[in-house]
Amino acid sequence: MATHHGKEGVVKAGGTALAELTGFTLETTADVVEDTELSDATKSFLAGRTSFSGSLDMSYDETDSPQQTLTVGSTIAFILLPEGATSGDESFSGSGIITGMSVTNGMDAVITRSVTFQGTGALTRGTV
Repeated sequence: MATHHGKEGVVKAGGTALAELTGFTLETTADVVEDTELSDATKSFLAGRTSFSGSLDMSYDETDSPQQTLTVGSTIAFILLPEGATSGDESFSGSGIITGMSVTNGMDAVITRSVTFQGTGALTRGTV
């Protein structure tokens, strides 16, 4: 079983890697629809539609043009690379609508930016 260190991850937005990336989250979900019959003793369900969402965390960098494209309400094409960009590594790609952005500044701390997105359409799982 292969394990990986978080330092390997890369996120590309609009085809270009985000600078100062410190982490990301990808969540996939599926709706379920109950199809239990009246005479059934236990409930049963069918898988419904799937969806995905996530967040991107980075150190704030106003000179990084991919960071600047992450504005609330905009749609981005992205590639999430948990293992990095080495040939054969797993990738997740799709489009998402930016649903939120926060900038955090604290005394004696690095200024950070966090962006949330809601996937639209299919999430594609592949390899680099």
